[in-house]
Amino acid sequence: MKQLIHRFVLLTATFFVLASCNWVSDLIHDGEVVARIGKHKLYRSELAGFIPHDASPEDSARLAGQYINTWAKEILFVDLAGEQLSRTDSDVTTEVEDYRRSLLKYRYEQQYLHERLDTVVAASEIESYYQDHQDLFALQVPIVRARFLDVLKESADLESLRKMMSADKEEDQAMVDSLAFGSALRYADRSGEWLDMPVYAKYFGYDYGTVLSKLRPDGFIVMDEGEADVKIGYVCEMRKPGTVAPLEYCTDRIREIILSNRKHALLAGLEQDLLKDALEQEKLIIY
Repeated sequence: MKQLIHRFVLLTATFFVLASCNWVSDLIHDGEVVARIGKHKLYRSELAGFIPHDASPEDSARLAGQYINTWAKEILFVDLAGEQLSRTDSDVTTEVEDYRRSLLKYRYEQQYLHERLDTVVAASEIESYYQDHQDLFALQVPIVRARFLDVLKESADLESLRKMMSADKEEDQAMVDSLAFGSALRYADRSGEWLDMPVYAKYFGYDYGTVLSKLRPDGFIVMDEGEADVKIGYVCEMRKPGTVAPLEYCTDRIREIILSNRKHALLAGLEQDLLKDALEQEKLIIY
């Protein structure tokens, strides 16, 4: 078997070398067999579809060998199952038909939704849903609006950057951005959005519990581990677990919920209409 596969690998490599020549197209036929197991045949057209056109001869040969091995193992396994399983166990007609029906149903549902689903969700609708379902938006972890700075301890701008991190004015923040661009190893201003604390903690390279334990009453977090640099964070605002998340944090989630509800309503209506029409037209007869 190994010799046979090796032969096919070499044959395939030769084919892809020749394939770079225009005249070889006259020699290629979809009916050419490159591997056989009993009555099962693998054709070159199937193999060629698996290998990129720009693959080198060496890569072509390797990919061809992988494909042949995968094909062979699947055929051998299925043949073995057919031999060893009882007639009842090897009869998959019902499962295949169930899968066919499910696949057709799913594809039509997607087409139906694509043609009819209104994907525009107004801000007022989002806010209304938020107000009516506050219990759904209780926080599981803290969320923050915050900034992060990683700067060398020897930097002449360290103290200026640290002080300006807590600034609220836009012009001060613009100055921080400019100064940090030239002297900081890394600076991130995430004060305009809500972040899960575990996401924010990744800036420091620690778990969020460790970072949260360093949070001072003035909103600063300083992680100085004796390295050449110091990591500084400033938490502009934080919401604790158990409290209701702010609307802006929930907006995307609410939009998805509303769209999901619309999809379910459309599909439920479709099913009811189909059933009603079938009864009225006597396509469905219940005895």
